[in-house]
Amino acid sequence: MQRARIKLASTDIEKINQICTSIQGIVEKTGVDMNGPIPLPTKTLKVTTRKCPCGDGKATWDRFEMRIHKRLIDLGVDERALRLVMRVPIPEGLNIEIEMIEK
Repeated sequence: MQRARIKLASTDIEKINQICTSIQGIVEKTGVDMNGPIPLPTKTLKVTTRKCPCGDGKATWDRFEMRIHKRLIDLGVDERALRLVMRVPIPEGLNIEIEMIEK
């Protein structure tokens, strides 16, 4: 049995939740079985830089952080449902990956 695995990644959690609810709406309309959205661990990227560029003065630091949120959705293969999922408008800054897996 084949399934479609959808991986979502973004720095903005609201964009991911918006896409997940639209995919859930498509699944309810078409009646396809769905697992997810499964939250994957959030990756935190940290960068620490010195405030003073010249090196004189106090040793003060700026700390910047970017969080990457991820979700995983498994769908049963249905041509109509996949076509509708592909038509969902993807917002700027959201990465989506769809792959077919054997289950």
